Amino acid sequence: MDDTSSVLLIAVFASGTGSNTKKIIEHFKDHDWIKIALVVSNKPDAGVLKIAEDAQIPSLIIEKEHFFRGNAYVDELLNRKIGFIVLAGFLWKLPIQLIRAYPGKIINIHPALLPKHGGKGMYGHFVHEAVIKAREKQSGISIHYVDEQYDHGKVIFQAKCTVEKTDTAEILADKIHALEHAHFAPVIELAAQNIVKR
Repeated sequence: MDDTSSVLLIAVFASGTGSNTKKIIEHFKDHDWIKIALVVSNKPDAGVLKIAEDAQIPSLIIEKEHFFRGNAYVDELLNRKIGFIVLAGFLWKLPIQLIRAYPGKIINIHPALLPKHGGKGMYGHFVHEAVIKAREKQSGISIHYVDEQYDHGKVIFQAKCTVEKTDTAEILADKIHALEHAHFAPVIELAAQNIVKR
């Protein structure tokens, strides 16, 4: 697609090192109709900002007061013509203004098989520790639409891995990261196709 109006601009929200964001940027680097146009972080020292800089993608550092008590940066996102939002390890719950501005256009990745091991405070190693404590035989990833509750929106895709009796939270984290890196970008593309069809 040569017409820029037919390119879907995506903002990736991330709070940490940005390994998922890096894979997403690489996947869409020369894509015909999807462009990673903005990386948003709530931490000024997050590793993901360096990844954005290296890829020459603009970044936005958001401030808590404005995010939760202002307009949730909706105007900023709309001015940049962002059409789709991807949460890749973003640790703040999204304000209602942002969810309403992008209905069915925000997806998140969660490092467990929802509805199990989701909800407030369930992220990163806390999830893996809970999975092991519950003696689950399987864990995995869930990619889902974002609604007003933590880890609650409709699940688009899940991938599973076996949890061995000898697995630690660190070993399980490595398995989950491998699933995230393999599947997140292709599922983003699938969800984006549904947006473009509307």
